[in-house]
Amino acid sequence: MKRFVIEQSEDEFYTTHAGLAFIGPVLNRFTSLAASLNECGNSGDSIPNRDVIYSYCALLAEGKSDYAAIEQHRKEDLHFRESLGIKSVPSEATLRQRMDEHAEQFLAHVSWASIEFLEQIKAPVTTLATGHIPLDIDGFVMDNSGSKKEQVQMTYHKVEGYLALPAYLGTEGWMVNQRLLPGSQHPQKEFIPFIRETLGRVRQFCKKKLLLRVDSAHDAIANQYELSTHDKVDWIIKWNPRKQDMVAWAHQIFAQGTVAMPRPGKRVGTMSVKEKHTFNDVDGTEKNITLRRVVRITERTIDKKGQPLLIPEYELEGWWTSLRVSDQEVIDLYKDHATSEQYHAEIKTDMDLERLPSGKFATNQLIMACGALVYNMLRFMGQTALVNAKGIIRHEAKRRRIKTVMQELIYFAGRVISSGRRLKLRFSRHVIAHAQAFAALYNRLAYG
Repeated sequence: MKRFVIEQSEDEFYTTHAGLAFIGPVLNRFTSLAASLNECGNSGDSIPNRDVIYSYCALLAEGKSDYAAIEQHRKEDLHFRESLGIKSVPSEATLRQRMDEHAEQFLAHVSWASIEFLEQIKAPVTTLATGHIPLDIDGFVMDNSGSKKEQVQMTYHKVEGYLALPAYLGTEGWMVNQRLLPGSQHPQKEFIPFIRETLGRVRQFCKKKLLLRVDSAHDAIANQYELSTHDKVDWIIKWNPRKQDMVAWAHQIFAQGTVAMPRPGKRVGTMSVKEKHTFNDVDGTEKNITLRRVVRITERTIDKKGQPLLIPEYELEGWWTSLRVSDQEVIDLYKDHATSEQYHAEIKTDMDLERLPSGKFATNQLIMACGALVYNMLRFMGQTALVNAKGIIRHEAKRRRIKTVMQELIYFAGRVISSGRRLKLRFSRHVIAHAQAFAALYNRLAYG
């Protein structure tokens, strides 16, 4: 076996993250973030606000959320600066101080840039069989236990942390809104203003019918009444049975509904009921609404191992909906809501955003907004360059995980060449498919 001689070049520059070349064109061509950030003022600092936020977004694209990660790009990293189109790379201290100082000012601009990007890039949004665009809102816990950060509190998962509330659009999973909440806050609190804000952001670039899907944490009549006031919006909301008589429901559904027996000792019954509800809104005004609820009861007299049960076991589930489709279609449509869990995992793990780096709550809200922007950028790169790419990914898929986008596009090694006032990225002759996909995506973002 031949042994390698380890050498370090003295005059050539190589990069292990050529994919950062996509970040600058996206932010500069498809958002107005640079101009809006510069309006916030720099507090006498020589490094513009744009350079601070752009640098942090580039770190997130590498899957790094810690401020200290910026230091590796400060020394002679020509590729990092030129990819982002910035004058200088901020230090760890500057990054932390500037984001703390202007967190609330930056938040609105960065949050809106995410919608601006989806609108300008004409992000593809796939419909369901019903013709609706799915809009999934689902909270998740971010474990920050062992820290003394602001608003870190005991969550419903019995760990100290935050509660994140994102909204995803389409089967692609575009993040169209997000909120970072104190750990102990119930997700239903201030949820109606969040619905209004989310629908307003979606309507900026998507005019099609929407199907909002949320879990039982948002089982409130007020939510359904609010949704009924919006045009071209349907919903499926998981019902929280709370204190219900299982046996009474079983008798009613098995007598009046559709009954199936998937195996001996197991019966499943479904039916729809329409109910009139009265409630008082926030102003104290009495409101009336008629709602449809799909209810499913599962009775087990024999367990899955064939053991007879002394007492039948019952499982009661339900879904509020405005759709005019069959009961089973409503249930099947809600099943796809579980895909949100995959998006949560990508945010927390792939983008390293579970344990947020700042001790200040406002700054962590800004970091989550930066995460939403970068998440959409990486999602678009994957949908454009990796879904149908041959020779790069072994298997077909409708969507690529964020980690896959980072591995195949962001962490793509190349040689940076500066010649005649021009910069070139040169790739190995052994990565033809990757280089072609990289070039096609870059041309679309930088010139298309």
